[in-house]
Amino acid sequence: MTSPRWPVILFDLDGTLADSVNLIVTSYQHAFREVVGHEWDEAEIKSWIGKSLIDAFRGALGPELGEKAYASYTAFNEANTERLLKGYDGVPELLRDLTAAGVKTGVVTSKRRPPAEWAIRLCGLDVPLLVGHEDVPAHKPDPRPLLRGLELLGAKADEAVYVGDAAVDVVAARNAGLPAVSVTWGAGVRAEIEATNPVAVCDTVEQLRAVLLG
Repeated sequence: MTSPRWPVILFDLDGTLADSVNLIVTSYQHAFREVVGHEWDEAEIKSWIGKSLIDAFRGALGPELGEKAYASYTAFNEANTERLLKGYDGVPELLRDLTAAGVKTGVVTSKRRPPAEWAIRLCGLDVPLLVGHEDVPAHKPDPRPLLRGLELLGAKADEAVYVGDAAVDVVAARNAGLPAVSVTWGAGVRAEIEATNPVAVCDTVEQLRAVLLG
């Protein structure tokens, strides 16, 4: 095994380490049907993944209906997580190999801490949850979640990289002074990801492994 390219790697969770996109979209559509009587544009929903859930609902429906939709989403999501959440083949092995190579890893996500911890367990991911929704006052593309993750690992921006599946992840990394590596198996649109100029765009876990471990 060659030397890792970065000694510290922060990961997004949804659509990057955990195959939760279908669960998230289905939960959103349930909430919209229940609260406003119709589904929402799926492409727009996918564009919200990686950002704050409650902020997305408030932005779409306003404060009052947004709160109701958030509650509906949360109840449905919790009831259906074990049925709809899946893992990505090769990701648990990659995380274990990164640890074996001496890399410090961690998850920085806009997801609330309890469901994030649940997703990590269900997918068999050997990686600590560093930063969840409750841990910082602002969320991606704000840099504070990533900066908090670095702080908890005792790391500096110039020795770390952020791996995510959406353009907002790349922008957040840049705002925090980190390079970003993008994956295309999540919710992000490839053209939008490429427009943000990440260090690399990976279509498979093996490609990601080559970028991170050589």
